[in-house]
Amino acid sequence: MENLDGLLKLDDERKLLSDAKTMQIFGLEGSPQHQITDDRIDNIADSPLSLSEKRMPKCVEPSEDDDNSEILLDTFVVGRRFGNDGELTVGAMIMLSRDPENVKDQNAIKVLTKDTDHNKELGYIPRELAQYLSPLIDKFHLRFEGHITSIPQHPHAVVPIQIYSSGIVSFGEKDSSSLQVFNSLRRNALSAAEFSQTHSPIPAKYQHNLLLLLKEVLNINGHLFTEGEKTLLEAFLSLSDDSQRLFARLYARKGPWFRMASISYAEICDYEEAVKGLSEAECVTLFESMDKLQNNDLKEVLNVLNVGELRDLISSLNKTHKKIAQNSDRGTRKQDYIARVLAAYQGGLCPNLTSMILGKTGRCIRISASAESVFWRAERLFFLNGEQDLSEFLLVDLGIVKYPAYNCIFTDQIFPDRSDLLSYEEAIEVAQIMDESLDENNNELVSRCVEISASNVSSFVEEDRSSHSGSMAAFLSCFSASWVYSKVILLGVSFLEHEQRFKEAINLLKLLLDKFKCDRRRGYWNLRLSVDLEHVGCLDESLEVAEKGLLDPWVRAGSRVALQRRVLRLGKPPRRWKTPSFSSSVKRKIVEVHVQGRPLNCKTGVKNVFYGEDGDRCGVEELALQYYAGEGGSWQGVHTESGIWLTIFGLLMWDVVFADVPNVFRTKFQTAPLDLETDSFYEVRRDLIEALLDKIEHGMAEELLIMSWESHVGTACRGVNWDKHSLSELRAAVTCIGGPCLASICRNLAQDYRSWSSGMPDLLLWRFRDDYRGEAKLVEVKGPRDRLSEQQRAWLLFLMDCGFSVEVCKVSHAPI
Repeated sequence: MENLDGLLKLDDERKLLSDAKTMQIFGLEGSPQHQITDDRIDNIADSPLSLSEKRMPKCVEPSEDDDNSEILLDTFVVGRRFGNDGELTVGAMIMLSRDPENVKDQNAIKVLTKDTDHNKELGYIPRELAQYLSPLIDKFHLRFEGHITSIPQHPHAVVPIQIYSSGIVSFGEKDSSSLQVFNSLRRNALSAAEFSQTHSPIPAKYQHNLLLLLKEVLNINGHLFTEGEKTLLEAFLSLSDDSQRLFARLYARKGPWFRMASISYAEICDYEEAVKGLSEAECVTLFESMDKLQNNDLKEVLNVLNVGELRDLISSLNKTHKKIAQNSDRGTRKQDYIARVLAAYQGGLCPNLTSMILGKTGRCIRISASAESVFWRAERLFFLNGEQDLSEFLLVDLGIVKYPAYNCIFTDQIFPDRSDLLSYEEAIEVAQIMDESLDENNNELVSRCVEISASNVSSFVEEDRSSHSGSMAAFLSCFSASWVYSKVILLGVSFLEHEQRFKEAINLLKLLLDKFKCDRRRGYWNLRLSVDLEHVGCLDESLEVAEKGLLDPWVRAGSRVALQRRVLRLGKPPRRWKTPSFSSSVKRKIVEVHVQGRPLNCKTGVKNVFYGEDGDRCGVEELALQYYAGEGGSWQGVHTESGIWLTIFGLLMWDVVFADVPNVFRTKFQTAPLDLETDSFYEVRRDLIEALLDKIEHGMAEELLIMSWESHVGTACRGVNWDKHSLSELRAAVTCIGGPCLASICRNLAQDYRSWSSGMPDLLLWRFRDDYRGEAKLVEVKGPRDRLSEQQRAWLLFLMDCGFSVEVCKVSHAPI
């Protein structure tokens, strides 16, 4: 920790974990893509989602014993309106009223008080029951009445009611189909009501999901927590429902401080007892007196006040403290007011300032630092990244995201002991600081981060994970401190190259190549080292690095092509007299097609925009599609780059991707196995993959595609985009591409997904002949000032080897 302490001295104001749950660490962290509000959760009547099943009543088929007798049901009023406790009484009469215009549920049924003067709306019946009662009301004209059976403690909690049909439906002898429908709806309504009795629709999703997370983490990763941390977690698990629900709510909100007076949740009955339990378990900190507040908490507490309250506070101070009044004209923003209050506090101008603040805020609560730390750690261990948090459960509960089905099989620990975890977390903190420092152009802090990372990597021994099998080490390495530090160093290389400090960049690249012998990034490291050596005039060494890199089995795809081209350019006589064997392959000519377009703009550095054949504005890719659809050969196609290929790969290889392989699935919230981007993906599943590729090669791709689409449509999977490409487009593509070519591409992606999942040609074109046999063409489109990247060139050469028809379409400005 000495390195980190030294780093922090450069910026005393910086907080490493100011908002750990939303850290954005380059390549490691990200922000949640979906925001779930408390209001949205409260509007859901379902019970919490289990990872293994969604607990819903099953539909019941009608039987011969059914009749059309009166329907009597015990259920609840949910989504209850805000009102006074005295508005409801036990036995009060109610009635149901259909709400077909409800935008959230066309089967919605309102619960009204049955009053001759005024029918007050109380809320709704549960969604699961409404789907069966609504057709009974609409089609069979049943009326439902009832009464309140008990009053809940909380004014907004669900209200137990009993309802019954107020009439009997008569059916003629010839109307057996209607009787069958009626009896089916009746029986399913009874089933749904019984289900709601045993699965109360209290909106306690946050609590349920948090408890599930904690129990699973303690079960799998208990060895990574100290006794004190385990005690805190176990104390939390033994708390009352109210305490757990309050904590779960606060943990999901942005704080850190909250006014007790502004906290109100329908599922919490006794706030005082809830807070007391959390406080005794050391899960929360309270601000209710001066001795409860730490000096560094004051600024955060002041943030709960609005501008008007801060202005009133300063006005009160001004009446007795003229020094504050002298500075009263400095800024009118909230942060300006807070700064002036803090200045008064730090200057000791007002001894009773804390009491004055408390008078404005009232009692405040926040999650304690110890609880914040241990729960954050549990969350990271559960999701294994900084991109996901508890909202993932709710995305599933709400039906926004559907994760694939697979089995989690554990035989190895990702972090063998606590020291590994702490080292990893410290590395992430340094990476976070590096990321922020680059954004803020803080060169001093950037250099310090690189220095710390280089120091740690210098002492790294790659074989230190030998306790794992060889295939395991590859995808577990990204959870090591050394891997994170290597990311920081590579960012440092880019920074130094931008500053033209090439000698320092060269030293860092040599360090990476020396310490990480089996790393898929070695191709890029070798390429940058060769380029930087050329920048400093070391042409011979630059050539040697490029040649040596071509012998490295970890140098692949675009990096390999780039190094080959460097060897050909630098290795001319007198440096080298022998022509490399790959010369003819790299120098192969790629067919070029030239298309002219009428430009809308011609500015350098601005995306090219042209007028299409229909007169509308379009980019170079759309212009090329128009050309190929017409005089270019009547092709159909899409501008997709790698998207359609990754979608096809994901669908065809679905059962392989989600096969039962130990340790690659650690949570129920993954869209791909952990080893997808490593060599172990193909090595471990070789037999499965080759058997599937054999089917694809022999013409079964379309059948496999249709089956996969129909079985998994809408399920999240890495690379699969359900919205961008229709099934008909995908079917046409795989049919026209043909089995052998398609199998070659899938094998390439399976063997090295990371290297080949980008850079594919812009356009995929296809057309059918009279015999329904088709052909395909791949086209890379380039504007007037664009040129092929090495990755794009690598793909085009590979596709040519597979037998594809490939072209480069160069779009130029038509002469005026």
